[in-house]
Amino acid sequence: MHSTIQLIDLLGAAALLLWGLRLIKTGVLRAYGVVLRQWLARGAGNRTAAAFWGFVATLGLQSSTATAVIIASFTARDILRPRMAQAMMLGANLGTAIVTLILSADLHWMASAAIFLGVLVQNTTRSNRNRNMGRAVLGLGFMLLALQLLGAVTEPLRGSQTTVAILSGLGNAPVFALLIAAGLAILGSSSLAVVVLVMLLAGAGVVGPELALWLVAGANLGGAVPPWLAVRAEGVAAQRLTLANLLVRAIGALAVLVLAGPIARGLGQILTQPDHFVVGAHVAFNLALLIVFLPLLTPISRLAERLTPAPSGTPASRSHLDDSLLSMPEMALAQAARETLRVGDLVGEMLERTVMSLRDSDEAPFTDIARLEEQVDQQHEAIKLYVARLCRGALDEDDARRAGEIVSYAINLEHIGDIVEGGLAEIAVKKARKKLAFSTEGQAEIAAFFQHTQENLRMAQAIFLSRDATLARRLVARKVESRRIEAESAEHHLQRMRIGRAETLETSTIHLDILRDLKRVNAHIASVAYPILEGLGMLEESRLKSDAILKARIDGPAGNA
Repeated sequence: MHSTIQLIDLLGAAALLLWGLRLIKTGVLRAYGVVLRQWLARGAGNRTAAAFWGFVATLGLQSSTATAVIIASFTARDILRPRMAQAMMLGANLGTAIVTLILSADLHWMASAAIFLGVLVQNTTRSNRNRNMGRAVLGLGFMLLALQLLGAVTEPLRGSQTTVAILSGLGNAPVFALLIAAGLAILGSSSLAVVVLVMLLAGAGVVGPELALWLVAGANLGGAVPPWLAVRAEGVAAQRLTLANLLVRAIGALAVLVLAGPIARGLGQILTQPDHFVVGAHVAFNLALLIVFLPLLTPISRLAERLTPAPSGTPASRSHLDDSLLSMPEMALAQAARETLRVGDLVGEMLERTVMSLRDSDEAPFTDIARLEEQVDQQHEAIKLYVARLCRGALDEDDARRAGEIVSYAINLEHIGDIVEGGLAEIAVKKARKKLAFSTEGQAEIAAFFQHTQENLRMAQAIFLSRDATLARRLVARKVESRRIEAESAEHHLQRMRIGRAETLETSTIHLDILRDLKRVNAHIASVAYPILEGLGMLEESRLKSDAILKARIDGPAGNA
């Protein structure tokens, strides 16, 4: 009976530790998630800088898994280059180890202080950012309290003959010990919690140096599995990134299995206390991986590419929205946002095929465009229903705003799909069937307008993901540029008509219709910027500035005349 109570206490303390980790992660993401994403997106200038920003992000989130999922999402959207993203992952792994080092200090008094302060902030402030930071502080208090409980629970294990017998058996089975630790890290989605448990067991004298090394290596290996599983639907780039991280940790774990004896003797001379030995081993493991593999990003990435080949053809449309996440708004919104980005990718492909059809006078792409538009409609409807079900629960102000942004962007993408299929693609088919040809100047103008539109869509995708205010203002300015391009091309077209160009007279209607439809597409694309600017109080200023730019460009030529 006493052993059963001990087990219950141990499970409860471990659950409290994981819950504290979750509160810190969600609190920091909601309070400063946009800032973290912008830092990560901008901090990829070189390998060292990328590793540093991955390290910093994990210190804030207290979870390399959360950092890995964010980095993988950026990689899937071409915001980060794969090599730089892998460097960030190496830095994130070291960040988790440093968090363990911090938590190993004797800060028992901090638990009560952090819990008190977290509850106080959450109950006395109306600011969403402050409330979320209060959530993070509360999570830190729960983590420190859980460590105290784990220490109290594991202390009697020193004299437990059963525990000693089990761990003695693991001492002679390094592979089994590594797999057990990896399994615990996978189940808890946290290598940090497993390493803390090993640290406490070592402090109680239950775990020896070599066994501690195997368990730490296993925890690190298992910690790389949840991000790999979490991004299975993100695309090949994200899968390759997380697989490369898994391969790096697997190589490190194999090295520990082979060299555990020498490592234990060398590290034991520096760190004589068992709990310090475990924390030092965890930090040394991830620091060694950073030093060894930072120069070897290219071969590791190539190995991951060979193990994860790109699928041939266009993937079939299917929703990746998970109803089981509706009870976790931040996760559900992340899934809905990723699905909306996929809709944007489909719309981009529709534009590309329309360009091909117009350029080559080929009707064949129209079939693909119709199929893609059907996928856009299906996914747009799935996103709306999913977010509607999510909004039936209690959402804070930030989550409700993000839900509105997702639905608004999905609706505008669906409208763009309708314009492309029902307008631009049908015009391309009409041009092909009637064997019409644009003038050289007209063809160049339309191609330039399409390129401008495709660039705007790529920018909109990046803005939707990062919520970068600078990019949002730039996109609004480019919407004004779209009007100028449409007006100038129409004027040039009319000038060619006045001088009687035959090809211009034949294609007059479809040329002007294409300009009209592309202007409408750009208006819908720019819509993603307005909720972001409105949330920052910059919407009215941005609109006024855009209107002033447009007026100056329109009035300028008249004034000169």
